[in-house]
Amino acid sequence: MPAENAPGAGNLDDDDYPAYTMGRAADVLGATPAFLRAVGEAGLITPLRSGGGHRRYSRSQLRIASRARELVDQGTPVEAACRIVSLEDQLDDALRLNREMRRELDGRGTDT
Repeated sequence: MPAENAPGAGNLDDDDYPAYTMGRAADVLGATPAFLRAVGEAGLITPLRSGGGHRRYSRSQLRIASRARELVDQGTPVEAACRIVSLEDQLDDALRLNREMRRELDGRGTDT
């Protein structure tokens, strides 16, 4: 069967597709499986589980874990690093929403 017709082949372009096993994800991050378990336990990322119960990670989850890894490498405890990354994401979302609302309000001002 050609690769483009293989089940799930189109999913590999999906940032949220859980394509990485724990071992491969740890290799990509230059971290240990224990680090991935720790960021999962802290609630920063929630890996999906394969049919056999093995953790699987997406590229978007690896980007988040990578940011936590940077903070840990700078001496921040894992729990604190996870909280910082979570707060950074919340701030980004709030700033994006604020920009959207300002554009909407600015657009209303020119309609009258």
